[in-house]
Amino acid sequence: MSLMAEPSTREAELHQALTRFPAGVFQFDARMASGWLSDRYFVRTSATLAHAGRDPEVTLQIFAKKGGVLAGVYEALRLLQTQLADGYEPGQVTVDTLLEGDAINAAGSEAWETVMHVHGAYRAFGHLETPLLGVLARRSLVATNTRAVVEAAAGKPVIFMAPRHDDWRVQTPDGYAAQVGGARSVSSDAAGAWWGARGVGTMPHAMIAAFGGDTVAATLAFARYLREHEPDVQVMSLVDYENNAVRTSLEVARAMRAEFGPGSLAAVRVDTSERLIDDSLIDDPEVWGRASLTGVNAHLVRKMRSSLDAGGFPEVGIVVSGGFKPDKIRQFEAEGVPTAAYGVGSSLLGHSDGSGGLLSDFDFTADVVRLDGAEAGKVGRRFRENPRMVRLDWSRAG
Repeated sequence: MSLMAEPSTREAELHQALTRFPAGVFQFDARMASGWLSDRYFVRTSATLAHAGRDPEVTLQIFAKKGGVLAGVYEALRLLQTQLADGYEPGQVTVDTLLEGDAINAAGSEAWETVMHVHGAYRAFGHLETPLLGVLARRSLVATNTRAVVEAAAGKPVIFMAPRHDDWRVQTPDGYAAQVGGARSVSSDAAGAWWGARGVGTMPHAMIAAFGGDTVAATLAFARYLREHEPDVQVMSLVDYENNAVRTSLEVARAMRAEFGPGSLAAVRVDTSERLIDDSLIDDPEVWGRASLTGVNAHLVRKMRSSLDAGGFPEVGIVVSGGFKPDKIRQFEAEGVPTAAYGVGSSLLGHSDGSGGLLSDFDFTADVVRLDGAEAGKVGRRFRENPRMVRLDWSRAG
């Protein structure tokens, strides 16, 4: 949604979207309301206030110091709705928030832009500060990195291939955050569960190994299986097993056409290790000395494309993966490298040094900035309005 959309339009978007994400989707741990998943000092703060007979009305202000894409809003709101302390109801808590997918701390905005205000009795939600910040931080990191890759890809599909790179328990929310960032597909069913997508994929090197290292045999078997059991899935072959992607691509394309006819092979994927040079380039004097030839590089993709075209397979796309960050993708696009899609994995989760146009972390901070209606907050932290935020109406949230 445009950042300049009318407040009423943004408010309608918030409530319409929330109805698609009921609280049950997020499968919150039942111990969250008791503070089991919170930093202990928040639990003790609420206990101390109760012991002192105090229950002040506060405004909790949440912001991030980095720029990026805000994600995790719906999850945070459902958390507030369902995990308040005993004796409190959602109607006693007022929330003003930015929307899922909003750009934050963008050029021209106020530094440390406020993304959410939570107003109400501190003891109602004080124990939720830890999970609230954690949800926003993780989701926004993945969404921000994915958006950077998607923008670099200039309209070409980006496949979120990160599930294998982290704890299985974060597959689903990470996949959702990638979708907020613009990924068109994910590699596991769990990663697409919140937005109704099934995992896509080519074939792993393990499948080829199981067929004795014969990529052609593995691909044909894969195609036979898909045609019988998953006919809506296109066949894409992984062609770097023998480290000669040009030769293997042609062998697979010819075998597929011979058995299933023209157009039966949708694409080939190349995932050459960054420590190797594809054999097809080693004997090619035209490319030596021009650039680094390790991994998946422009020369290799162009050679694959020209060979497929010359062999009568212009319809077979080339999907690339392995070490692709925004800077490399942007360079590929600027040079017109003939890729059909990009597969990106661990770097989207922050598993990098922050280079290549990706972030390695994305943290949020929360402060009490008002107490019983009066300004309150530590030095350097003050109440900050944000005209982009909209008010949540619990009666419309479902």
